[in-house]
Amino acid sequence: MRGTIYQTILFVALGGLAACTSNSSKPDKKSVNAPPCYETLDVDQREIPEIREKIHADKKAWQLDTIFQKKVKREGFNGDVLVAQRGVVIYRKKFGYASFDRKMQDTLKFDSKFQLASMSKTFTAMAVLKLYEAGKIKLDDSVQKFIPDFPYHGINIQMLLSHRSGLPYYAYAFDDSVRKVRTPPDNNQILKWFAQSRPKPYNRPNRSFAYNNSNYMVLASIVERVSGLPFDQFLKKNIFDPIGMKNTYLSTTKNDSINMNRTMGYEGRRKIQTDYYDFVIGDKGVYSTIDDLFKWYKALNSDCFLSKKTMKEAWQPRSFERKGLKNYGYGFRMMLKDAESKKARYVYHNGWWKGYSTLFWFNPHEDYVVIILGNRKNGTVYKVKSILQVMEEDANAGEMDDELTD
Repeated sequence: MRGTIYQTILFVALGGLAACTSNSSKPDKKSVNAPPCYETLDVDQREIPEIREKIHADKKAWQLDTIFQKKVKREGFNGDVLVAQRGVVIYRKKFGYASFDRKMQDTLKFDSKFQLASMSKTFTAMAVLKLYEAGKIKLDDSVQKFIPDFPYHGINIQMLLSHRSGLPYYAYAFDDSVRKVRTPPDNNQILKWFAQSRPKPYNRPNRSFAYNNSNYMVLASIVERVSGLPFDQFLKKNIFDPIGMKNTYLSTTKNDSINMNRTMGYEGRRKIQTDYYDFVIGDKGVYSTIDDLFKWYKALNSDCFLSKKTMKEAWQPRSFERKGLKNYGYGFRMMLKDAESKKARYVYHNGWWKGYSTLFWFNPHEDYVVIILGNRKNGTVYKVKSILQVMEEDANAGEMDDELTD
């Protein structure tokens, strides 16, 4: 039995964490068209056996399998999972179906593509920071610098990144007198509606944190206007291709290859059909796989994608109106060390959209990442406490609310 489990869940990882350029005290104004960096991130194959022994990989793999088998059998989890530490994959497994209509003919694969939902915000934030490092934008630039008819003033890019803009939420802001079109809107249509109807803002700019998809819709639109590229093309050219994420696409991509191994979202066994706001992007819309997201993790923790200085800013908590462990940086949530701390113990983002439940969680100090992609609405995706206890070999790890919400 154990041999079968190991044969399924253990394998040698393709990548590891390594720095490829030196830090800079100033924003790195290197070309946005950065050369591929994924080839620099591999762990030396000769080091893997020693790493596995030091991190107790076999023991952790067995413990993780016990946890996920329970999530499947008792709580109905359906999806793909990858857990890695120090560049070595410890656990990698798929459970269930890409489509319940076909069942056995459509079981999940390791390259099955899942809608990341709000986890997509990590890519939008990093796209903005790529332009920042290239000297194309400043974090204190106003929205009007890029979108002149934007009706809300006093909001800058940094506020959008950290959900401190006070903007109205586009999904609830427009009445029927404005939202007359039957064709689902895109970002430009939402911006047009904002300019026309000027719905009441949620709050004054920078007064407090308020998680809001409008922020990241606006950011994606700014990336398009600064770069001159559709958002999906910018992501492909400047993030997906350089990192080697060959199975990652935006939902608006006009390419049949995105439909290969693409999953469907479910609530129970009911397939979720197209939503009215599916073509609004930046806040959601990226489809990816567990292996591509492992590449994403490695790139984020190297110098070949963005500088260490910039990533430190991205993972800096920005809101302290209320005491608590949860906080937000630039495109990433974080769990603080304690209620008084301004340093992150864990960095993560989760997502939910039309049946998809996703989680991207890592501990920068212990150098491990947990990637869970589910295509059936299920709260067990966000229950991470037992996983953290295994990875940190500490019964007290993950002392927090066991279930996270988006």
